[in-house]
Amino acid sequence: MMASARRTWPSVIAGIVATLIYFGVAELIARGLDVASAPALLIGQALIPLMPTALIKSAIAVFGTHDKLALVITIVAGGAVLGAIIGWIGARRRGLALVLLIGFGLLPTVVGFSSGAGLVATLPSLGGIAVGAAAFLVLIRLADTPESETEKHDRTPARPGRRAFFGLAAGLSVAGIAAVAAGQSAATLARSAAGKVTKLVLPRPATSAPEIPAGAELDVPGLTPLVTESSDFYRIDTALFPPSIDAGTWTLRVHGMVENEFTITMAELLDLPLQEHYVTLACVSNEVGGDLVGNAKWLGYPIRDLLARAKPHAGADMVLSGSDDGFTASTPLEVLTDDRAALLAVAMNGHALPRDHGYPARLVVPGLYGYVSATKWVTDIEVTKFAEKEAYWTTRGWSTHGPVLVASRIDVPRPGATVKPKSGDRVVTAGMAWAQHTGIEKVQVRIDNGDWQEAELSEELTSDTWRQWRCEHTGLSADTHTVSVRAIDLDGNVQTSERRPAIPGAATGLHERQFTVE
Repeated sequence: MMASARRTWPSVIAGIVATLIYFGVAELIARGLDVASAPALLIGQALIPLMPTALIKSAIAVFGTHDKLALVITIVAGGAVLGAIIGWIGARRRGLALVLLIGFGLLPTVVGFSSGAGLVATLPSLGGIAVGAAAFLVLIRLADTPESETEKHDRTPARPGRRAFFGLAAGLSVAGIAAVAAGQSAATLARSAAGKVTKLVLPRPATSAPEIPAGAELDVPGLTPLVTESSDFYRIDTALFPPSIDAGTWTLRVHGMVENEFTITMAELLDLPLQEHYVTLACVSNEVGGDLVGNAKWLGYPIRDLLARAKPHAGADMVLSGSDDGFTASTPLEVLTDDRAALLAVAMNGHALPRDHGYPARLVVPGLYGYVSATKWVTDIEVTKFAEKEAYWTTRGWSTHGPVLVASRIDVPRPGATVKPKSGDRVVTAGMAWAQHTGIEKVQVRIDNGDWQEAELSEELTSDTWRQWRCEHTGLSADTHTVSVRAIDLDGNVQTSERRPAIPGAATGLHERQFTVE
């Protein structure tokens, strides 16, 4: 017999609420245990490797550094839809609905066990199941309260059982969502604290970074700083929750096509002559004019010296670096053995690496996009051949070589800004340009379809870092204008208007922005 609508909709709502409560309670338990075992995180981490490349790039393009949060929200929302379906089933077969709720709740535990999680990782899911299932039964009972029992002392047409049902359902839903939000916020704070409060004592660098020249920063309000604060540095990786690694037990294995395989500990690494270098890193998924690029001062040991100790065999042409979380990157061997400041880094901007950025050690390689070089939480370096091994993204069709393309962007004025000319009719535009390890030769700017005008460049810190630029424009009418920018590197490569990247997946083209002159 088909269940009536009067019974179906409360059951559907009860299923949604039970799912939200499940996620919320599990999130809070996971945060209390300080383990990355919240169901949304376990499911998300399992889904990331299965996602199509196009979907990942679209998510990064839309959400940027908030892509991880977007994935968690999507999982919770998807869980709520599944809860609605289970609730619909529960209107007909309540016992089956409870079995399905419990089965859904246990799924993250199965995922966790498959990835090596311990018994403690089951507690968040079990707690969520218990409270979620209880909420489901209580709500169903309220919805089923017979009218004759609830109206004995109430002569209004509304049914108190239903009023109590909807009130409780709304309250529990808000509580579940709030618990997920609180858990994610606590996780973010915990990651930040983990990066700042560490027992890793950094040595003085054997080679210090160059002093920043006086002319390396232009005095333009709203222009991006030359050095990016660690807390503002972009984060794009495949780890939904960054690994928690003890620096005291961390090791890096160097092996493969080498004469001397060896393993290095953190204590041994810190005893080596470390070097400081400013290096700008960029994500291949950075949109034209985007902010998935940043410059920091890194402290580490030259990778070429590690490889010299290993003595690669003739014929080797690639280094496959592996992360604690399973990510791998394939880097050309020649890039890691030339004169560039490729580092096994342990510090960022004068402090131990934040957890989000690879604590306790990561790779930093100037001139390459991060997907082929910037392995965080690195634990393994294998010397091999491109013909024999593939990395995380190259198995998904991405280019095996990822040299950074010359690029520039406009920071000033902001999109859609209204500008009041200064000193008569003078309007200032400004921004950043980069071509890591090659260097920027010049930046050109134009207004509307006018002639290209050469911009003033800040003094170069190194060829591995970005440069600021500014340009003054006069005679602009009181109207809406479009400003465009292009950079030219020291090899003569010009940033073009054609959006056909030499590196599949990389965004190319001129950055343009509209503003209005009063």
